[in-house]
Amino acid sequence: MGAACHRGGQSRHPPPLLNEMTEERLPDAELEVMACLWQLREATARQLREAMLNYRPMAHTSMVTLLGRLEDKGMVRRAKGPVGKAFVYSPLRRPGKTYRRVVGDVLERIFGGSKPALIASLFEIGPPTAAELAELQKLLDRLRRENAHKD
Repeated sequence: MGAACHRGGQSRHPPPLLNEMTEERLPDAELEVMACLWQLREATARQLREAMLNYRPMAHTSMVTLLGRLEDKGMVRRAKGPVGKAFVYSPLRRPGKTYRRVVGDVLERIFGGSKPALIASLFEIGPPTAAELAELQKLLDRLRRENAHKD
């Protein structure tokens, strides 16, 4: 079985992609396929199905249909695979804009716009690791510097 995609995971080093096009809201199933494809960088329909099996099991034909819709929307590119009849799919957009829209929706709808409440809820799921705390501290330091330049 292939690598599993984790919900909400984002690659720290996204592949070079085409320029982002106009943002559009994706249905949950398409969004989950894109999130998995962003992690894998490229995959066949079968590889995507296997990677998503634990949280969104679906038939092969359903996955191919979703990939076709995403291709029609300009979100993915389909290329002939190196062996057999399988096509390999790769994302044509970076995930950042989509992730920002999804998190922004959750921030407004669930947390009433409170960023600290959103972040606190993440740590209620599980405490951050030492590495995550160091990364968060760097982010806070950068944000403080940026805010100081605005004053």
